[in-house]
Amino acid sequence: MNFTKGEIIYIDKPLEWTSFNAVKRLRSCIQRRIGVKKLKVGHAGTLDPLATGVMIICTGKATKRIDELQAGVKEYVATIGLGATTPSFDLETEIDAHYPTEHITRELVEETLKKFTGRIEQIPPAYSACKIDGQRAYKMARMGEEVNLKPKVLVIDEIELLEFSPESITLRIVCSKGTYIRALARDIGEALQSGGHLTALRRTRVGDITVERCMTVDEAVEMIKTAPIETTDEEE
Repeated sequence: MNFTKGEIIYIDKPLEWTSFNAVKRLRSCIQRRIGVKKLKVGHAGTLDPLATGVMIICTGKATKRIDELQAGVKEYVATIGLGATTPSFDLETEIDAHYPTEHITRELVEETLKKFTGRIEQIPPAYSACKIDGQRAYKMARMGEEVNLKPKVLVIDEIELLEFSPESITLRIVCSKGTYIRALARDIGEALQSGGHLTALRRTRVGDITVERCMTVDEAVEMIKTAPIETTDEEE
């Protein structure tokens, strides 16, 4: 392997790790292995700490491919708790309101999901990395500041109902880059005349890279430690 010339590593990001944590762990391991103090390492598509699944990590000159790789279609399996909302639209924050769920049926959910396929507009979560006048929205939200984000156009290719109860649904979602599944949970909850927040999320595919092709972080670290290393005279 030649980490300076560029390698692409597929990992299954663990629960509660930030994307930065994953990149930092592999970068430090690679730097020790090849004996350098500085190396470009980045990821193609952020995953929230409470999400798991496919993360593509690029090293060296392969970081130039990040935009290309993260533009690939994403697939997720998401569980949405119904009848309650949180400010972050997931479990990062506490429930702030409760709503009825007695009227929610499988038929109502399936009919409602049809409204969310195709080209749609979505307002990103206040607790997101979107920038407002140079500031990250999530930092403003955590400080109690008002966050006003504009709707973004995105494409939902498929939504499949995998599991149903009036209090919780599990969906398979195929969507474009830039889709916030937390915001989709919020919008689906509202469309069901209830509330919704994300309770579990797993990214199962990015482009043609499926989670089955991914290594755990420990497996990736072991691979870095043991793989044959090529050397190059080219400057990073």
